[in-house]
Amino acid sequence: MRTSLRVAAYAVLVDDGRILLSRLVPHLRDQSVAGRWTLPGGGTDPGEDPFDTVVREVEEETGHLSRMAALLGVDSQQRGDLHTVRVLYEGEITGGALRAEPHGSTDLAAWHPLEAVANLARVELVDLALRLWRERPAVGHLPKTSPR
Repeated sequence: MRTSLRVAAYAVLVDDGRILLSRLVPHLRDQSVAGRWTLPGGGTDPGEDPFDTVVREVEEETGHLSRMAALLGVDSQQRGDLHTVRVLYEGEITGGALRAEPHGSTDLAAWHPLEAVANLARVELVDLALRLWRERPAVGHLPKTSPR
């Protein structure tokens, strides 16, 4: 079995007690995430810096321009033959207007109250990112927990 490596970057965008999330459209590869909320972000293009990736992806998926303010951490996961390294940033909105991504991996972007996130159908990345955002571990890494 040959393992593929995917490097991806995501933004935690919290403003006035709300977090900006994107809803995933059905994927041919993983139907289990279809319709779930995730962080704006995604895979790096060849030669692209993850810092540039996250700013590009926020605009593509939400219509907003953003600025990254801090590196929250890095997470790594292995699922089958795919190893994903996820870089998580804290950011802020600097412009643009909220809209859905046209013809992309997400079909809706929306602000959600932080206290409502626990009741959303979401990918585990949202929980991990909020833990990093709240706890701010000095090494930017959290111990692995069992799936929810």
